Parts: sequence; C-alpha cells; structure tokens
Amino acid sequence: MKGENCVNKLMPRFSARIVTIICGGLLLSGCVMAEKYDAEKARSLNFQRLLAQEEKRTGELDSEAKRSKNELMEYEARNRELTAQVHAAQEQMTRMQEESEAMKESALLERKAKADMKRKLTPVHKALPVEPIPNAVDPSALGLGAAPEAPAVSKQSESLQGGMQSPTLHIVKPGETLYRISRQHGVTIDKVRKWNKLPDDIIEVGQKLIVGQE
Repeated sequence: MKGENCVNKLMPRFSARIVTIICGGLLLSGCVMAEKYDAEKARSLNFQRLLAQEEKRTGELDSEAKRSKNELMEYEARNRELTAQVHAAQEQMTRMQEESEAMKESALLERKAKADMKRKLTPVHKALPVEPIPNAVDPSALGLGAAPEAPAVSKQSESLQGGMQSPTLHIVKPGETLYRISRQHGVTIDKVRKWNKLPDDIIEVGQKLIVGQE
C-alpha cells in the first residue's frame, strides 16, 4: 500500500516534468521553425527583388534591341538611297562622257570638213606668161653682154614643196589609248602606227604622236 501511495504521489510530478520538457521542446522547435521561415521568407523576397530587376533589365534590353533594329532598318534604307544616287550619278557621268566624245568627234569632223573645203576653195596661182617688152633694147647691142638668166626651179623641188604637209601632233594624256586617240582624230589606228613607227599599241604618257597631216 505504501508503494502504491508513493507511486501515486510521484506520478503527477513526473508527468508535469514530461509536459514541461515536451513544451520546452515544442517551443524550441517552434523558434527554430520561425527562424527558418523568416530566413526562407527573406530569401524569397530577395529572389523576387532580383527577378524584378532582371525583368526590368530584360525590358530595357528589348527596348534597346528594338531601337537598334529600327536604326539598322533606317541605315539600310539610307544605304539603298545612296546606292541608287551613286548609280544615277555614274550613269549621268557615262552619258556626259559619251556626249563629250560625240561633241569632240563632231568638232573634229567639222574642223576637218572646213579644212578640206578651204583647200578646195583656195585658188591655184598659175605663173603668168611673160610678154615681150616692145622696143626692148638688146643688151648685146650696147656692149653689155647677154643678161644673166634666172636660175630655173626644178619641177621635182616644186612638187616636193607642194606635197610637204605639216604633221598634227597629239600629246598622250593619262588614261588614253592608241585606239581612242585614233578615233578622236578621225584616223585609223594603222595610220597612227605607221606615222609614228610603233611596233605595237603600247604608248606612254607625255609621248608625242603624229595623228594627221595638214
């Protein structure tokens, strides 16, 4: 009976201690869980803040990419316009060069035609016959001897002088060719080679070429 009474007396104390220990453990675990929860919550908030910053940065990069794309499209359009303008300028320069070449050729032909017409219209001066002077005194009768005769000009020298022509010279400029020079002066390339004794079509800048006979 005494043993049972002792057990009955000790049971409430033992139960109270167990309850106290359990409550303490629960409190400690609750504190630990609260700390972990706060840490996870802070980490989650930090992650959300970083995610918001990254989203903002991504939006800025997207806007910058769109702006760069628009600028690139504008540059491409401007480049196409400039290319079209360059092509138009090149075509205009080509037309101007062709017109200039045509004007040069027409001027050359006109000058040549005028020279031919001038040569045709120039009268040929013939030697007038010398008429005898009436009642001329014979020098031999006066004792002066025979009058000296004027030296006769040979027909060959006259024909050579009449056939001599002054050559037309052309100084070679940069970019000119023998074919272009011959076309410019209205002569064949074979004549230019023959007049200048050229073995081939190679010419140098500053070289003087005979391109015609006036």
